[in-house]
Amino acid sequence: MRKIAIVILNWNGKAMLERYLPSVCRFSQLEGAGVVVADNGSTDDSVAFVKEHFPSVQLVLLDDNYGFAEGYNRSLAQLDAEYFLLLNSDVEVTENWLSPMLAYMDAHPDVAACQPKIRSFMEKDKFEHAGACGGFLDKYAFPFCRGRLFGEVESDAGQYDTVTDVFWATGAALLIRSDDFSAVGGLDGSFFAHMEEIDLCWRLRSRGRRIVCVPESVVYHLGGGTLNVENPRKTFLNFRNNLLMIYKNVPDDYLNRVLLARFFFDHLAAFQYLLKGDVGNAKAIFKARREFRKIRGEYTEKRKSNLAVQSVKDIPEVLDRSLVFSFYMFGKKKFSDLHFPK
Repeated sequence: MRKIAIVILNWNGKAMLERYLPSVCRFSQLEGAGVVVADNGSTDDSVAFVKEHFPSVQLVLLDDNYGFAEGYNRSLAQLDAEYFLLLNSDVEVTENWLSPMLAYMDAHPDVAACQPKIRSFMEKDKFEHAGACGGFLDKYAFPFCRGRLFGEVESDAGQYDTVTDVFWATGAALLIRSDDFSAVGGLDGSFFAHMEEIDLCWRLRSRGRRIVCVPESVVYHLGGGTLNVENPRKTFLNFRNNLLMIYKNVPDDYLNRVLLARFFFDHLAAFQYLLKGDVGNAKAIFKARREFRKIRGEYTEKRKSNLAVQSVKDIPEVLDRSLVFSFYMFGKKKFSDLHFPK
């Protein structure tokens, strides 16, 4: 068994591999580390490119595009390592990016997963939207980060440079123990893409396992490599999967309260899109809610299984109030404005 498998899931991403794979290979030469490209049934010449230019990189070949979640599930099932590091194909890593995370994980066996500090590849003094310096949820399951609330992204001035317990670690660069990944059933393949890492971390946290951000490790993420932020398909997946995640994980005593609040907030978001003339994204939200109602029953057994093994109901990394109200009504535009966690 190797120490760590750094696994890049690829789908028709030769351009991304050309641009970012060299840094991963260059700065990941630790004893027991191996770089893997898991190909999700690409139809371009990604695989041929890796074979020709990076012969030391292991290839895992899938026969179809299974999406982010199931693509990783099927790929990791073929690998044997103490740690898996799920790495987006549009991430540039830096020198010494692995050692701080591995050292922390080795020294803290109660930690299931961690992430590095994620900066923007395009604006390198800023955090990157998808992960920043560690992820959290508010009481209605809106995700946010140290360094990013909704669309407001902070510059990195070292204000979040402490190792901190978080609710979720970004799937853009997620280091996880293989035993923990297996113990909670991996990613939910039915999500296809988006929110799947938050759902995974929720299951881990509710079982008493810790998630942290190790900001001594730094990477740069391009972001939007597959779907732009305002793409209706992405909007659909984010809203649908967020509702599914809520249904799977929120305890009985306040599930209905959360779903009722999300009914209000989701329709408000759709109305905002309509005011901007963005009919496509508004329709995507309504479609996501219809899809959730249609398939909700298929997740009842997953919900029962999750609740049956929960040992932590009141997770400390959940904001005890509405982020929407804090942001839009009270002007809390930075993570530090929330005075959270205490």
